[in-house]
Amino acid sequence: MAESKLNVILLRYTPNPEEMVAQAARLCYSPASVDDLTKQVKTKDMAGFIEKLTDMRHLSPVEHVTFTFGIEGISRACSHQIVRHRLASYSQQSQRYVGQQSKKSGGFHFIVPPSIEKIGGKQWFVEKMETIQKWYDELVEMLGNKGESAFEDARFVLPNAAETKIIITMNARELLHFFRVRCCNRAQWEIRDMATEMLRLAKQVSPHIFKDAGPGCVNDKCPEGKMTCGKITEVREKFKNLR
Repeated sequence: MAESKLNVILLRYTPNPEEMVAQAARLCYSPASVDDLTKQVKTKDMAGFIEKLTDMRHLSPVEHVTFTFGIEGISRACSHQIVRHRLASYSQQSQRYVGQQSKKSGGFHFIVPPSIEKIGGKQWFVEKMETIQKWYDELVEMLGNKGESAFEDARFVLPNAAETKIIITMNARELLHFFRVRCCNRAQWEIRDMATEMLRLAKQVSPHIFKDAGPGCVNDKCPEGKMTCGKITEVREKFKNLR
């Protein structure tokens, strides 16, 4: 058994994403033919096109580019939140087919919440994970070690803390929404850390599309109203300097 740490990798993205968005935007506002689009869009035009789209809230051209992330070191509690974002594609590691095969793989990996470490409860938490692992092993044995059928039922005792891996593909418009709600200080800490790392990687390859991305308060008043974290200045500074 082992504690897992967050790891986010940008696996794939639409080649020249900002050029693609600029071409789509020009098609909307120009009589140019499709063949002419690639000739007319120049690098210096891209930032202007994208800024114009953002100001007009005309974001359909942004949907033509997609980003695929590989993510590991997150809990099942976190992945249950992620898949609520329905305009996306997901492939998640199966507890049924992979099976938390303790004797072969050393046991299931898990996530320890920072709040538990903060109160000095990490060792207590780890011990409880070890107990759950024993329950899992006992169930697999009781079920006759019959491959996936044993794993699929034994997994019912595994905790939300169990680590999972997932591949996520979203278009840029959905990503902007995802960052708006999940980078917020009021989002759960784990998905917030994950979303912030995803944004950092996306900004490296598409700085204009994600120039003002982040929680809702980055470019407007806090959308949380009376439930605001009260740290709008700090939040804006953090995402302005996110690299």
